[in-house]
Amino acid sequence: MKSAFWNPSNLPRRSLVVALVATSLLAGCGFKLRGSQNFAFSSIAIQPDPGGAVVQELRRSFGGTVQVLSTDVPVAQAQVVLKILGEQREKVVVGVNSSGQVLEFQLRLRVRFRLDTPQGKELIAENEIMQQREVSYSESAALAKETEMANLYVDMERDIAQQIQRRLAAVKQFQ
Repeated sequence: MKSAFWNPSNLPRRSLVVALVATSLLAGCGFKLRGSQNFAFSSIAIQPDPGGAVVQELRRSFGGTVQVLSTDVPVAQAQVVLKILGEQREKVVVGVNSSGQVLEFQLRLRVRFRLDTPQGKELIAENEIMQQREVSYSESAALAKETEMANLYVDMERDIAQQIQRRLAAVKQFQ
């Protein structure tokens, strides 16, 4: 006796049922793509002058959603002022072999920042974001490993810039 469920003629119907169940489960869990950030302000000044890699990444990442004022424009013309208080890179040895040769590094990037109004009202208190990555090391491939470390730092800079933007998007009032 053949089962009606496993009949090949019911295959399109089964696929439809499975697709409907999967869609309803996914919609019911609250899944939503992140989308673009909505900011309560339309212009921002970033201090200090562009020098750090995270500052440059932030200037690039705002795109057209927020006007990033250039360094020659007075800070008073911005609605908010993002102050990058420090950007520190660290490279720490975390693994060595029996002869003392380095086998593994831990790369760290720390960024301290705060958000104020041009009048000095604090919107986000001094905050620190840290990213870290571990990378193996081999003296026989030193040049390739240095390139890999540079790429990891760039990746951490992007991650930190995105985290700062998410924290800025959480600010609802700046007046």
